[in-house]
Amino acid sequence: MVDSRPHDLFGREKETGCLHEKIGALRNGGGAVLLRGEPGIGKTALLETAASYASENGVRVLRAVGVESEALLPFAGLHQLVYPVRSFAAQLPAERRDVLEGAPGVRGSAAPDPFPVALSALDLLARAAAHSPVMLVIDDVHRLDRASAEVFALLARRLESEPVLLLAALRDGCPSPLAATGVRELAVGPLSAEASAALVDVRAPELPSSTRAVLLREAAGHPLALTELAGTAAGPGSSGPATGPWTPMSRRLLDAFTGRLHTLPPSTRRLLLVAACDDRASLPEILQAASLQGPVRVEAADLAPARAAGLLEAGGDTVRFRHPLTPSAIRQSTPADRRRAAHAALARCVPAGSDRQTWHEAAAATRPDESLAVRLDEAAHRARRRGDADESVKALEQAARLSGDTARRGERLLRAAAQAVDAGRHHLVTRLLEAAEPWATAPGQRARLQWIKGSPEDGMRDASEGAAALTRLARTVLAEGQVDLAVSILGSAAQRCFWSEPGPAARHGIVALADELPLSDSDPSLLAIIAHAQPIDCGRRVVSGLRRAAAPTAGDPRAERLLGGAALLVGEFELAQRLSRTSAPGLRAEGRLGLAARAWGVQAWSGAQLAQLTSTAAVAEEATRLARDTGQTYLHALGLATEARTAALRGRSERALELAGEAERIALPVAARPVLATVQLARGLAAMGAGRFHEAYGHLRRMHDPKDPAHQTALRCYALIELTDAAVHCGERDSARSVIAGLARAASRTPSPGMHSGLAYARAALAEDTDAEGLFRAALDDASCTSPFDRARLRLAYGQWLRRQRRAMDSREQLRAAEDAFDALGTVPWANRARQELLASGEFSRRREPAARDRLTRQESQVARMAAEGLTNREIGERLYLSPRTVSTHLHRVFPKLGISSRAALASVFPERRAEYHDASR
Repeated sequence: MVDSRPHDLFGREKETGCLHEKIGALRNGGGAVLLRGEPGIGKTALLETAASYASENGVRVLRAVGVESEALLPFAGLHQLVYPVRSFAAQLPAERRDVLEGAPGVRGSAAPDPFPVALSALDLLARAAAHSPVMLVIDDVHRLDRASAEVFALLARRLESEPVLLLAALRDGCPSPLAATGVRELAVGPLSAEASAALVDVRAPELPSSTRAVLLREAAGHPLALTELAGTAAGPGSSGPATGPWTPMSRRLLDAFTGRLHTLPPSTRRLLLVAACDDRASLPEILQAASLQGPVRVEAADLAPARAAGLLEAGGDTVRFRHPLTPSAIRQSTPADRRRAAHAALARCVPAGSDRQTWHEAAAATRPDESLAVRLDEAAHRARRRGDADESVKALEQAARLSGDTARRGERLLRAAAQAVDAGRHHLVTRLLEAAEPWATAPGQRARLQWIKGSPEDGMRDASEGAAALTRLARTVLAEGQVDLAVSILGSAAQRCFWSEPGPAARHGIVALADELPLSDSDPSLLAIIAHAQPIDCGRRVVSGLRRAAAPTAGDPRAERLLGGAALLVGEFELAQRLSRTSAPGLRAEGRLGLAARAWGVQAWSGAQLAQLTSTAAVAEEATRLARDTGQTYLHALGLATEARTAALRGRSERALELAGEAERIALPVAARPVLATVQLARGLAAMGAGRFHEAYGHLRRMHDPKDPAHQTALRCYALIELTDAAVHCGERDSARSVIAGLARAASRTPSPGMHSGLAYARAALAEDTDAEGLFRAALDDASCTSPFDRARLRLAYGQWLRRQRRAMDSREQLRAAEDAFDALGTVPWANRARQELLASGEFSRRREPAARDRLTRQESQVARMAAEGLTNREIGERLYLSPRTVSTHLHRVFPKLGISSRAALASVFPERRAEYHDASR
């Protein structure tokens, strides 16, 4: 049998051409490519070919491979990758060097959050790439430890400006953070008939024609099946697969692997079993453990038959299986008692008292052992502190299996399920809760089981526990004296009122129970609960509480986030924006990135409402990205819808509709109301910007139909100006009046500035001519109308009315003021409408040229705005998770676009950013 070199591939011209092209362009910028395909389809061979080509062209190749046995070791994959370039770590700032070196436990410190680790790794790689381009080759991504996978996912989106290319291979059907990054994917499929035949002819040139035909037909172009089964069919004494029925693909491959085992000496098989059960690739450790299992000591030479059979590779003190299916096949083909014996031997060889020893002893255990369960519990706690939720969940599940006491078993399973929810491992939650059901018998445990079962993703993942059911559960828990748990459960019930519509009775029940909580009227948790449950009926109470609570909570990011969300729901948008802007950095510094995403989401929605587009576009993008990175699907969709709204306000209707469609596709299957409401608002704004007012009214009117999933109790109150404007221009005044009348009655119960500003506009714009002027003037004098965008739209409507009354001279003052405000805000369609009205009034108005900053890309705009605040390249990089070198590259591109030559000049281009920065710092 002839063995071809890794780069002698069959039928992969298209794939290799694509990879070679990316490598050839590496000096001009990098990126990432994710190879996807089923097991054994040839992903690893393509990576090897690309690595060889890169090395031959002066590119430094760094490698990492996911190993199932290392999935419990945080940052093990990252350590493989950066270890060869560790010398560059000396050039890093001390804190980044400490983060990077502490990640894989080099110094025994707790593993940090993946985000700062990714930033430090990016900085390290950028410094290495300054000497020569770098290619990162990551195989078997699905087997990586979770922490490394998250770091690689973050890196993948941030390499375009660096001469660094990331190539990764992921098995089809396996989840991975890299799969959700949106990087380019290269599907690796079966070989063609011609390529399959060529491969078989090389691997087994003397194969009988009948056997060859069956093999080609049944392998269906699968390279590993072709290779392994050709070798099996051509082996000594084999009559080929034609002599018996073939099993399904996965079984065929396992049979091919395990068939080789029976031809190997007993000592070699013993070594292979220990290696397959080990969580490290240490040859001395494997040899020692294997020797403990038999009467004869095994030596490294006993691996030679396995190497000759192509099962593994051994070099120095490490052992590496040739294919990740091999250890799985070995374990599956070995009786359970022998597997347990292998783990017991390994437990004697690893460091005493280590988590590795605990894991191996647990795998060897056959009966409950509470002392071992306690050690696993402690290992879970350490994993949780490191931020490795996956390892913590697995340790708790094992601890539950070994628990002798049923109450402890139920408690550990509940903790595992709760952590699985936090980690986004929803597929594990059901299984863990089903396991916990018979053992979680105490009332508190039953309450937690119910709550976890209904714990939603952004309030929408599981509708099995509605708002009313959660409220009843919170009442039960409160009666038992568990106040904190009751507050948490009631907060979940209130969240349901934001994301869905549970009905008036459920909303009232939440507020009634909230009043029984031993919390002050200005407690952030209480205000957030009642604002989510009844933002209108409790509006006066929430607004009053917000004004009392805002100052005392300064410096508490979690409290500020809760208050910011409550402020948005009652229409206090400036307060919502300020509180969210100050809370997000603190939450991020604490590692609470999920909450930081929510804070940025509130800031973005409020900023869009105020039409502060320069800052809001970047915040909305950051909120969207972070929500995606933290697995908050519907918050991610809400971020996309907010970005769509911002794009529509800028006059970028095509982009707005694209983003709105993407958000709707995510939200519609579960009727995520705030997302769908914001989508309709964005579409309405886009249609108005294009002059399609009847279409716009149709979109906006949906927000006020209780039967429509785009109806959201609070958010609909803050699109009244848009609804009225569209109605006036398309002849739907009477329809709009009916909506406004209903909301006017509701407004009597809340001092909401956002709602009253919209109602003041609507009353004036929909009034009869005899009443209109007085209402317009009263609206302009209304203290609630403080938003520059609201006032500008009010002046535009007033100016239009005056012109229709043939009072052209009077109209010009209002229209000029409106035009200036719209230009300053960057709301291009509204500025153009004001100019058209001025022209119709007889006054010439020159079209405003697009601002130079509008020509910047999204990331260039983010970087430039932060530099305008006075942040250093390093500080900007930490906020955006970019290397300082990438920040510098962006700024060098920004300066010519803006027509400036220095960093100091950015303050004149983005004056509002420095003002916001100083306001926040005060």
